[in-house]
Amino acid sequence: MRRAVVIGTGMHLPERVMPNSEFEATLETSHEWIVERTGIHQRHIAAEGELTSDLGAKAGAQALKNAGIAPETIDLVILATTTPDDTMPSTATKIQHKLGITGGAAFDVNAACSGFVYAMSVANSFIVSGMAKRVLVIGAETYSRILDWSDRGTCILFGDGAAAVVLEAQEQKGTSDDRGILFAGIHSDGQYTGLLATTGGVSSTMNAGKLFMFGKDIFRHAVAKMPAAVEEALAATGKHADDVNWLVPHQANMRILAGVAQKLHIGEDRVIATVSQHANTSAASIPLALHLGSQDGRIKQGHLVACPALGAGLTWGCTLLRW
Repeated sequence: MRRAVVIGTGMHLPERVMPNSEFEATLETSHEWIVERTGIHQRHIAAEGELTSDLGAKAGAQALKNAGIAPETIDLVILATTTPDDTMPSTATKIQHKLGITGGAAFDVNAACSGFVYAMSVANSFIVSGMAKRVLVIGAETYSRILDWSDRGTCILFGDGAAAVVLEAQEQKGTSDDRGILFAGIHSDGQYTGLLATTGGVSSTMNAGKLFMFGKDIFRHAVAKMPAAVEEALAATGKHADDVNWLVPHQANMRILAGVAQKLHIGEDRVIATVSQHANTSAASIPLALHLGSQDGRIKQGHLVACPALGAGLTWGCTLLRW
């Protein structure tokens, strides 16, 4: 059976680091207040003129180098983003060009914070069906461009960044012990569109708008739907939570990560949490954690990794893969 196996990862964060203390001059908040409620210590902010495609291309280049493959061997580039450079063309095509990839195809996927899980599901389908041999999946965001910096409930939560994985088709035995993506489940429920959204868009207001969120409602949905997505993946593959070596959830905030792990009865020692250093980077957050976890030696070949996410839409899902 053809499986989509991760053969390389990469990441890129903007140079500017914004610590929590910077908010103290403009908002009624403090470093301690933010850490207590979110676990976030800092975030990275894109420089003026630094685009989502710039971040994504640098992350993609590192992933290709890490995989030891040439750009021309990539059949498909999928970018998960809610903050594209332009309305059109797709930011994925700009990244494709910046990386020197001249063949295949490229397109964007917009599922907000679930974007990477959605993109992995699409990439897996292309590989399993035989339509692609190697796929570069990137999550890249410049959320600083759509934040209301006067809204304490949202602006402290988000940051900019990008990360990527290279997936390669490899023949496996067709069992749950195979390497690669074992399950890729995605869901959505549009009745909740008003819980996390922006105040504008091309068709409605002719501008991008600013992000707003009903935090308590999002928290409630996250700690219910993300564990359920993991349980769906485990049931489909005949696995149990005890079999999961690493839980790598969407890095929204530490309270959500802890709530998801608790519902799954997975200890904190098996959760990869990087949100303290880069805040919520939306579609980039899971691949950032995957890259950091693999580079520091925690995620090893053969480990079972569960990656659940929830985002605006509402959208949610889980990618279960063996490293």
